Amino acid sequence: MEVVGINKTNILKISKYKEETPEIRDFRIDSYNKFKSISMPNFGPKLDLDFNKIIYYKSNDKDKVIQDDWNNVLKPIVDDLDSVGVRESEIHMGGMGVQYESEVIYHSMLKEIEDKKVIFTSIEMAMKKYPEIVKKYFGKIVKNDENKFAALNGAVFSGGSFIYIPPHTKLDRPLQSYFRINAKNMGQFERTLIVVDDDSDLHYIEGCTAPTYSDSSLHAAVVEIYVGKGSRCRYSTIQNWAPNVYNLVTKRALVDENGTMEWIDGNIGSQVTMKYPCCVLKGNNSQGTCITISMASHGQEQDSGARMIHLGKNTKSTILSKSISRNGGNASYRGKVYIDKNAVNSESLVKCDTLILDEKSKSDTYPDNSCYNDESFLEHEATVSKISEDNLFYLMSRGIDRNRAEELIVLGFIEKFREELPMEYAVELNQLIKRNL
Repeated sequence: MEVVGINKTNILKISKYKEETPEIRDFRIDSYNKFKSISMPNFGPKLDLDFNKIIYYKSNDKDKVIQDDWNNVLKPIVDDLDSVGVRESEIHMGGMGVQYESEVIYHSMLKEIEDKKVIFTSIEMAMKKYPEIVKKYFGKIVKNDENKFAALNGAVFSGGSFIYIPPHTKLDRPLQSYFRINAKNMGQFERTLIVVDDDSDLHYIEGCTAPTYSDSSLHAAVVEIYVGKGSRCRYSTIQNWAPNVYNLVTKRALVDENGTMEWIDGNIGSQVTMKYPCCVLKGNNSQGTCITISMASHGQEQDSGARMIHLGKNTKSTILSKSISRNGGNASYRGKVYIDKNAVNSESLVKCDTLILDEKSKSDTYPDNSCYNDESFLEHEATVSKISEDNLFYLMSRGIDRNRAEELIVLGFIEKFREELPMEYAVELNQLIKRNL
C-alpha cells in the first residue's frame, strides 16, 4: 500500500490498514488537526517542503509480519541492506530491528536478553501486546502539539522501536535499530519509545541512510526516553542520510533521581538537519550529557545542538558540540540550557568547537542559556578555527601529503566524539568523514 499526501482520509486509511484501536486512530486525527494549525519553525534553515507530494506510508502486505530470519526477507532488500553493512553489524548487538520505508521488516534478540524479560519490538507490536506500558508513556514527554513536525509524526507515525528494560537489569550488549529510506519523495515517521526502569542500564544504537534522488525526502521522527531512578541510558546515532533528505527530529528524555542520560549524536548527511536532543533533569542528582558532531558540505545545512532543562537539585549537564563545514556548507550549533529557580547547586557546561575548512563555508552559534538561582554554575565556551598552516607544514615535512594531513587534523578534531562510540561505529564514522572531505 502507498499513501501520498496528507489529509484526514489518508490518515484513516493508514490506521485501518494497521488495524489500530479507536484510541490510536483518534490520536492520529487529533495530531493532524494540530499539524494544520501549527506554523512552520520561525528559526533555523528554510524548509521548502510540499506536504502533498510526500509518500506518508509505503509497504506491502508481507511487511505486516516482522521476520526473524533474513531468509524470509526479500532478496533485493537484503542486498540493499548488505551494501551498507547492516547484517554485518548485527553480530555485535544484543538485538536488532530494521525498518525499510514505513515498516519494521526484521527483528531479532539474543535469548540471554529475552531471559531478562527485556522487551524490544516495534511500536505497533507494543501497542497490541503491551498496551498498559505504552499508554502510560506514549506521547507524554513529546506531546503532539510540541511543534509542526511532532504533530505530523503523531498523525502518520509508522515503525520505530519500543524498548522496556525491567528494574535491576544491565545489558552487556547494545540494542540497535536501523532505518532505511529507499523510495523517491518518501517520508519516514518512526516513533521510538524507550523505558529504562529503576536501577537499570541500556545502550541503544541507531543508524540511518538513504540513496540519493533529485526529489526531496522527509525524515520526521519522534523519540521519547524515560530514565528511572539510578538508571542510565545511552542513545548513539550516526545519520548518513542522502543530501536530498530533510532530517527534522524531536528527541527528549525525562531523567529521574540519580539517573543519567547520554546522547551521542552524529549528523553527516541530509540536505537540512534540525535536531536538538533534550534532557529534562527532573530528579535530584540526575545528569545529562550530549556529545554531537555535525559535518556540512556544499548545499547542506546542519542545524543541531542540545537542550538541557534542570528542574531537580544537584543536577549536572554537559553539552559538547563539534561542527565541521567545508565547500560552502553551514554547520551550526543551536542549544538551550535552563536552570530552574528550584534546581539549586546545579552545574552546566556548554562547549562548542567549530572547524571551517575554506572561505566559502560558515558556522553560527545560537546559545540560549539561563539560570534562575544564585547557587548554580553555568559555563559556555566557544571556539572557531581553521586548519593551521603550521600544523599542515609539520605533518607534510614528515612525508604526509596535504590531503592526508588535513584528514588527520579533522579526525583529531572529532576524537572526543569517536571515543564515545563502539569500535565498529567509530571505524564507520572515520570512513564517512574521509569520504566527505
